Amino acid sequence: MRIAVITGASSGMGKETAVQLACRYGKYLDELWLIARRKEPMEELKGKIPASLRIFPMDITDRIQLEGLKMALEKERPKVLFLVNAAGFGKIGDVGSLPLEDEGGMIQLNCQALCTVTHLVLPYLGKNSRIIQFASAAAFLPQPRFAVYAATKAFVLSYSQALNAELKSKQICVTAVCPGPVNTEFFQIAETTGQIPEYKRLVMADPEKVVKKALYDSAAGKPLSIYGIWMKLFFAGASVIPHSWILNLWGRNHKKK
Repeated sequence: MRIAVITGASSGMGKETAVQLACRYGKYLDELWLIARRKEPMEELKGKIPASLRIFPMDITDRIQLEGLKMALEKERPKVLFLVNAAGFGKIGDVGSLPLEDEGGMIQLNCQALCTVTHLVLPYLGKNSRIIQFASAAAFLPQPRFAVYAATKAFVLSYSQALNAELKSKQICVTAVCPGPVNTEFFQIAETTGQIPEYKRLVMADPEKVVKKALYDSAAGKPLSIYGIWMKLFFAGASVIPHSWILNLWGRNHKKK
């Protein structure tokens, strides 16, 4: 059995990836295994995309619930052609002003759960399999008022790059996807604790285009996928300009406001 495993598949980038994987690679896949807390949005995809779906309604931060995925893998012994870790969330606000469960929850879902799912699925990946990890352009630079989220995505980027190096000899490619702001319900959750800066709204990307590029870059064996000229410029700038300069500039502007 050849499958794709997708977390965060009930909405946003995860759901869009499920749709595009089915349309592009459906003839090579026997099933798509969709994982998310909300069952109904995943069930709605049945019959709407050209692939057989197996639904796993679960919270991947709960190790007990993850036993269901582990048992299914052990029973079916599938060949996983794609692992897509798209589950994640962010909250805007100063460190300490956010509820502790939100700050800890970002770390649990964005980092720990991503590593756990990767660990569980890794034995079933083979030659030419692909891992797609949704990080963020926030990984390129520490971000005040988005500090915990940006730190979790820096972790995902670093982890993905190291994992890609480890798996190269097995011909398994790991691609870290680092978009800027994307027009999904992510920001509906993020803005429950604060407003995103206006400049981020101006560079908001289309999720369909971001995922299309991510799949293209993954197929090409690229370790990093960055959509859009603005985020590519941001990556270049964050790579050469000392972060302390940028953070000092942010601090001065914030103090004036």
